[in-house]
Amino acid sequence: MSLAGIAGFLLSVGMAVDANILIFERTKEELKKGSEKATAIKEGFRRAWPSIRDSNVTTIIVSIILFNFTSSFVKGLALTLLLGVLVSMFTAITVTRNLMRLRTKNI
Repeated sequence: MSLAGIAGFLLSVGMAVDANILIFERTKEELKKGSEKATAIKEGFRRAWPSIRDSNVTTIIVSIILFNFTSSFVKGLALTLLLGVLVSMFTAITVTRNLMRLRTKNI
């Protein structure tokens, strides 16, 4: 893996962390308002989704442009970043939501 590929991986990890922080902070805000845990999780995801969607779609568009119009090293960055963003969107939306729901059912 090239240095550009490692940079793309690190950027995608940072975006995944950002998505989870947004979700958790929105959920905490709902809990502070007095919502039940299941409702707070649902609202936290609903309120965080527009920010997550906008940042990830913008990054996907930029990655596609970089991949199509640049040299080989930057193509590695673009491809790694694109794959990382797609995987992080999937995990933030499905895996994190299911883990949080599972956790609240056990409490």
